[in-house]
Amino acid sequence: MKNTFGNSVAVTIFGESHGAEIGVVVDGLAPGIPVDEEFVNHQLSLRRPAGKISTARVEPDPWRIVSGVYNGFTTGTPLTILIPNTNTKSKDYSATRFLARPGHADYTANQKYHGYEDFRGGGHFSGRITAVIVAAGAIALTALKVKGIRVGTHIARLAGIDDRKFDNLKEDMETLSNLPFPVLDPGAGAKMQEAILEAAAALDSVGGILETCITGIPAGVGEPWFDSVESVLSHGLFSIPGIKGVEFGDGFGMADLRGSAANDPFRVEDGKIVTATNHNGGINGGITNGMPLLIRMAVKPTPSIYREQDTVNFERVENATLALAGRHDPAIIHRARVVADSLVALILCDMLASRFGTDWLGKE
Repeated sequence: MKNTFGNSVAVTIFGESHGAEIGVVVDGLAPGIPVDEEFVNHQLSLRRPAGKISTARVEPDPWRIVSGVYNGFTTGTPLTILIPNTNTKSKDYSATRFLARPGHADYTANQKYHGYEDFRGGGHFSGRITAVIVAAGAIALTALKVKGIRVGTHIARLAGIDDRKFDNLKEDMETLSNLPFPVLDPGAGAKMQEAILEAAAALDSVGGILETCITGIPAGVGEPWFDSVESVLSHGLFSIPGIKGVEFGDGFGMADLRGSAANDPFRVEDGKIVTATNHNGGINGGITNGMPLLIRMAVKPTPSIYREQDTVNFERVENATLALAGRHDPAIIHRARVVADSLVALILCDMLASRFGTDWLGKE
């Protein structure tokens, strides 16, 4: 049972959707990182459901730190954050205990844990657990910002509707940091939200593509082969519920290019080595080259939908139909944005600590 990620900075998550509390332990964070409570609350608000495009389950997330912080700064010892679950309706899941939701982990969890799993609300497989990643990620984002490293994510595509591409990175990332529905083109955002509402009215759901940009990361971070920047980031990002694809730079689009078009010519500008283009997304040989990192993630439609679906009763081993009750999102992509930012930040802290030393992030 592997619920820990990272080496120099290791993140362990625990809890279930309808359990008493969910939590995270971050071991290896440098001492001296400021803990901005207002920023943690802001980040959690970006993950929280809002309006008809989200689930009706709204948790206030009264997080608390029980170790690893003193007088507003990290101490360097394990940081532990706990968040209680206060708005649960476990009875919604009793009638469908042995009915496998198509696309969800009900059946696979039952097979792995031999029927002892907490199935309520998806248990340990629920997106609810990402709240603690966001809380811890807020501290990681603060540490990175001090070092001039910024992380920002927008909905590049939803239900076939495209947002505009990143342009002025500094302005775009600052704008996204305050938007509950993270798009760069407000007109596209309005159409996306309308598409979510249309799917909800049809008792269905939609997915899309998130695009993350990371600026300010120095060249030389990462390892060749099995711990390449792509390998480690993909490993972490695929852990986010609903992520089914990850690509860097032009990704799969490079398969149709010639080398002359896919290569990024090196240049010197103002005494600094840069590339004229960024098809490779800021990575060469598994190691950062100093250009912005660009990551795209495919987010599948929410599997829990209200349409009647064919399934099985895995206790009786017989065919069945499922008419779902409970509270579910018609789209999770807008809420997953801050989870991606947070997990990327935690992974970067791990890679940077491995490269420059565990105390580097705590130094001005």
